[in-house]
Amino acid sequence: MRSDLMKKGLERAPHRSLYKAMGYTDEELARPMIGVVNSANEIIPGHIHLNTIAEAVKAGIRMAGGTPVTFPTIGVCDGIAMGHTGMKYSLASRELIADSIEVMATAHPFDGLVMVTNCDKIVPGMLMAALRLNIPTIVISGGPMMAGRFNGKSVDLISVFEGVGKVKSGAMTQEALDELEDCACPGCGSCAGMFTANSMNCVTEALGLGLPGNGTIPSVSAARVRLAKQAGMRVMDLVEKEIRPRDIVTLQALKNAIAVDMALGCSTNTVLHIPAVAHEAGITLDLNLFNDISGKTPNICHLSPSGPHHLEDLDEAGGVQGVMKEISKLGVIDLESLTVTGKTVGDNIETSAVRNREVIHAVEDPYSPQGGIAILKGNLAPDGAVVKQSAVSPDMMTNEGIARVFDSEENAMSAIMEGGIKPGDVVVIRYEGPKGGPGMREMLSPTSAIAGMGLDTSVALLTDGRFSGGTRGAAIGHISPEAAEGGPISLVREGDIITIDIPNKTIELKISDEEMGARRKAHVPRPPAIGHGYLGRYAKMVTSASTGAIFRE
Repeated sequence: MRSDLMKKGLERAPHRSLYKAMGYTDEELARPMIGVVNSANEIIPGHIHLNTIAEAVKAGIRMAGGTPVTFPTIGVCDGIAMGHTGMKYSLASRELIADSIEVMATAHPFDGLVMVTNCDKIVPGMLMAALRLNIPTIVISGGPMMAGRFNGKSVDLISVFEGVGKVKSGAMTQEALDELEDCACPGCGSCAGMFTANSMNCVTEALGLGLPGNGTIPSVSAARVRLAKQAGMRVMDLVEKEIRPRDIVTLQALKNAIAVDMALGCSTNTVLHIPAVAHEAGITLDLNLFNDISGKTPNICHLSPSGPHHLEDLDEAGGVQGVMKEISKLGVIDLESLTVTGKTVGDNIETSAVRNREVIHAVEDPYSPQGGIAILKGNLAPDGAVVKQSAVSPDMMTNEGIARVFDSEENAMSAIMEGGIKPGDVVVIRYEGPKGGPGMREMLSPTSAIAGMGLDTSVALLTDGRFSGGTRGAAIGHISPEAAEGGPISLVREGDIITIDIPNKTIELKISDEEMGARRKAHVPRPPAIGHGYLGRYAKMVTSASTGAIFRE
């Protein structure tokens, strides 16, 4: 056993003595030792209940003959960090999470790991650590939040963000927003729509590193606790059979995950995280792969913010396994890929079924013949940009407008809230990329304000930063190279014309090559907004969004 390095033999008597100081018995030390990475805290609704999930995991490990050992990791709540300096630390926390797990699981060589997670950067950070360490690992999420109810309709966190714009435009009273605020998020769990947290939990299941149900079983369901116990038991089987993350996360498994991503209409942030996870597995993913798979995979689900359904509806309708079975009809799922069940994807989905065709459409009757995400390229984004096309109004799929240029989210938000943005404008928010931000802030406030004011069908937003998985409308993020790297977005001027053609995957600044060259020659680079502390180091090390915002080797 790997853990024998720290507990077996004459020379390890002092090590055993330290374990015994914590109450471990000889019988416990003789068993396989499984690290339980518990990201519970009291600042994230998706993590407030994770001690319960971790205890269930530990029970499962003990039932299967192992000894669980818990250690923590940090987590940022994107919703609470949104709209201020705190959001600069969210994406940057992904690397700290991966690094801290590497430290703990190498300093204390466990035989296996169970990673207890739920929200935006914690999930990919843990997946990255799993692939980096490559010891038997299973990931269990805390599950999605239930949708709230307001005036007889299902609502979620995005309803509140958009409510701010509605109050500003006069479409909602402050009293109504106060009531909505109280009921939109009714309890624990990752926010109820197909936002980044739930997207990544579904991706984890599709990759094969999470058990069936990992992405969709509600947080408050007893089935979630049972799944956590099963995760604890299953990791012991992975240890016995020496099944490791890199045995599971192959190129074919990554393609499976991207196909599910496209079918579900997941968050654009998956285009940051999936390549970063692949990198830790030693696999390079070209962004063009997303478009290639999108072209073969129809979008068959419209969950919030794209449509009326929530994760609880998807779970009842058949979940991720039902979606995989449906799109497997098109040959876009590799059925031989191994999963943490010890079985293949084909074995797992054999008994799965779609139970509600309103939630999971048939591949013959999709919402769109293409997947939910598109990669755009052009002279404004030579290395690519990302849009959640499943959440874009048909009227905005092709669009030409006047650039309104802002060098920060705050400046853009002020203009939006003061009524300075008009139909036909293209809002450009720059110096918010991985290096320039630093930290590539997720911007939900501007997009929600635009939607709340009823402008999401007439105003496009572009950024070298990123937009929330809860965003709807023509919100195009991850424009690469970013402004801080001298990318073309740094050369856009107020009043320029920008053309967006999502069906043809292009985004263009309508100026001549000569004018572009002249502007580039006169351009004076701006340093990152924060040059000290962790973010200062992050800005020096981070790469482009087009490569997953990973650290330079």
